[in-house]
Amino acid sequence: MSSREKRLKILNSELGENGFSEIYWKENYDVPSEMDGIVNAAQHARYIKSFFDVEFIDINSIIDFGFGLGFLYSEILKEFNPYKTWGLEPSPFAFEKVRERGLPKCPTTQLTLKNWSLEKWATHAVKRNQKWFDLGICTSVFQYLSEDSLKVIIPEMSRRVKFLYFSVPTDLELKRQVKELGFKDRFALRRSKSFYIKLLKPHFTIVGNRVLESKFHFDEDSSFFTDYLFRF
Repeated sequence: MSSREKRLKILNSELGENGFSEIYWKENYDVPSEMDGIVNAAQHARYIKSFFDVEFIDINSIIDFGFGLGFLYSEILKEFNPYKTWGLEPSPFAFEKVRERGLPKCPTTQLTLKNWSLEKWATHAVKRNQKWFDLGICTSVFQYLSEDSLKVIIPEMSRRVKFLYFSVPTDLELKRQVKELGFKDRFALRRSKSFYIKLLKPHFTIVGNRVLESKFHFDEDSSFFTDYLFRF
């Protein structure tokens, strides 16, 4: 078997649910200085903090659903200094990289890192004292998960986080990446905007750019976001 055939075999065997091996990180993150969520991680963190500050919403607990190499997660921890935070990452390669490099330390923060898939988290029994998280972070993850997994994960996210900072590239964004950046993510599943909206709509309300509000915790009467024109 040629080296190219071996590489293709590895690519075809990769499953986002189980966490990607080293080949994914080397191929997709070979130029991290150009990637959204890395080069501008601090700006993302400040945007999230300002977004909730405007509505006088305190964010004291945070969970990151797939922290990858940890750049955005680190900046968010520095910006918020939450009393409790969980970080999930299914890839053993990325998980160990972050553990070796370390995350910002705050003596008042209870930090828990789990080398778990999102589906394992979603089906894991919740201890009574864990309750929910004020904010979840899930950026550029869903394009690697099967539809069956998403149907398990999304309802549980809605129950266990109040707000979700969320992004996923649709088929159009993935097409633009090839055309404008010369980058093709061979691991990502090509799906439409309507596909994701259909899965999210029963469980979340869009209240801002990349910000979702849990329908399990809030409705129009209880929401802090009362500019109804911007609720979808």
